[in-house]
Amino acid sequence: MTINTFILAMMVLSFASTRPLLMEEVAFLMRLKPGTAQEYERRHAELWPELAAALSTAGIHDYSIYLEPGTGWLFGVQKRHAGHTTNQLPTLPIMRKWWQYMADLMETNPDDSPVVQPLQRVFHHD
Repeated sequence: MTINTFILAMMVLSFASTRPLLMEEVAFLMRLKPGTAQEYERRHAELWPELAAALSTAGIHDYSIYLEPGTGWLFGVQKRHAGHTTNQLPTLPIMRKWWQYMADLMETNPDDSPVVQPLQRVFHHD
């Protein structure tokens, strides 16, 4: 290794260790009411453009929901940009409207928001 290569490598390592987190990933569980999986999937296939825009504006870059058909458990994964504003989503009329629209299909809180159980990451491989 030349001295120039060594210096460049040290600069890259220094940058990598001091740069801010660019994205976070969160995972969570939700649950469907029995017999509602097909309708849940249909409604998400027709996601309202205003809601999709609100999610993107809040910093959600990548959002997937998986279904365990035998139990109705939903496994959600979101990637969020640094500085995301997802905590503001519940204040948006479009979010509250979506929750009301979905409330007949899911376990919900009194405000119609889905009951969400956060998950802890125990393994990651890149």
